[in-house]
Amino acid sequence: MIIFLLILLGLVWGSFVNAFIWRFHEGKDWLWDRSECQYCHHQLAVRDLVPVVSWLLLRGRCRYCYHHIDDSPLVEIVMPLLFLASYAWWPLPLNGAGLFQFILWLLFIVGFVALAAYDIRWYILPNKIVYPLIALAALQLLVLVFWYGAGWTTILAGAAGVTIISGTFYVLFQISKGRWIGGGDVKLGIMLGLLSGGAERALLLLFLASLVGTIAMLPLMVRGRLKPKAVVPFGPFLLLASVIVQLFGAHIISWYMGLSSVT
Repeated sequence: MIIFLLILLGLVWGSFVNAFIWRFHEGKDWLWDRSECQYCHHQLAVRDLVPVVSWLLLRGRCRYCYHHIDDSPLVEIVMPLLFLASYAWWPLPLNGAGLFQFILWLLFIVGFVALAAYDIRWYILPNKIVYPLIALAALQLLVLVFWYGAGWTTILAGAAGVTIISGTFYVLFQISKGRWIGGGDVKLGIMLGLLSGGAERALLLLFLASLVGTIAMLPLMVRGRLKPKAVVPFGPFLLLASVIVQLFGAHIISWYMGLSSVT
């Protein structure tokens, strides 16, 4: 039952994110405006909005003007997969504080996917998405401390994460005058730092984001499809690294510490 609910929620939220990022970019009312084809502007019917299924049945084309649909069903597929992965590998008990964090984590996943999709498409991390996520991350820390009695070390861990991630990006931003890293990444680093859970996990997040980004971009560079001065959105790699750290960070750090002790 829980698996089915998570899949359903993931599909619904994925469909919402697909519509949201386009409406947001076009300056439309993302909550009340009706979905429409961005080429012929025909309002879409309910049958056109079934997550993944409608795209497959229409073969990626608008039902009314037959133009290729820019929106990919990938967002609608990734969202439920991330929901299921989070449930399967959630590192905390699903009760009390652990359940509270899991519910908020699903909201963070929605924000993560929206930011990643937006950054990939338009090379920007909008403040109007980043700032609410920062507020939500700060609220989570405060609730853990004052409601669940997590202790002030939780606040200190969040501060350490912000200092390492956002602080590193801020220094790079200032030194390069925005050529190496964008201002959006500096702000994103605040939210990811608050979620990281401490200095070790923040450092792991930076390492994984750089590693995954290098692995993803290397084939393009070898084939000459990525120029040395090309702009590469780093946000998606940071967000993916944050998911890995959230679900597996403790295991990775324990494994590394054990390996270090052996050597």
